[in-house]
Amino acid sequence: MNIAIITAAGTGTRTKQIVPKQFLNVNDKPIIIYTLECFQRHPEIDAIYVAILEGWEGFMELYAKQFHITKLKGIVKGGATGQESIEKVLEVVERECAPTDLVMIHDGSRPYLPQRVITENIRVCREHGNAIAAIDTKEAMLQTDDKIKSNISIDREILYRTQTPHTMRLKDMMDLHREAAEKGITGSVATCTLLIECGYTVWFSHGSDLNFKITSMEDLMIFRALVAVMDKFNLEEETE
Repeated sequence: MNIAIITAAGTGTRTKQIVPKQFLNVNDKPIIIYTLECFQRHPEIDAIYVAILEGWEGFMELYAKQFHITKLKGIVKGGATGQESIEKVLEVVERECAPTDLVMIHDGSRPYLPQRVITENIRVCREHGNAIAAIDTKEAMLQTDDKIKSNISIDREILYRTQTPHTMRLKDMMDLHREAAEKGITGSVATCTLLIECGYTVWFSHGSDLNFKITSMEDLMIFRALVAVMDKFNLEEETE
């Protein structure tokens, strides 16, 4: 099986909203539902589990029923960090799934995930043992120590920007988190950084500029505009 784990346990303070960003509505649909629909539609995804902010589990269940997310198999209260939230869901998945199943970790606040990105991520993981969605860097990159000035530029040709999904086999993912615990690694920002911190090589799969993460009101405005365009022209997939 191929299992999607959606991390949606953050408070979303940078959007400055009372409601967590994953539950903000765009065209009368919560952002988290847009994310889940990407996996609901994909024919290679068999099950979905969600790490959700404490107190919002009931809302997640109701919204899943309302929008017919039939692949949703588990809603788990998230932890204090993204790494802890993933570990909590993995404990549930390990009891219910096979060690050889693929586990795909995805940010709940990346609501426009093209189907081809999921397909490519699965393919790369099957070939190399892990897969990290990533895209090249188009901007000039500068290094700074104080966030107000710089005198060091970095060649953008050697830099890639990571996204999610991050995919591994379930056993390998469990072994990774147990190894991290033994080494005292906590609060790693993503599975890709956790892999590197534990000494592993990560493999890139093709991401998409449209697979952006909503972290600010500007991002939310961009997503609203994207949804409006997709609805106007009755599009379901990216055209790039």
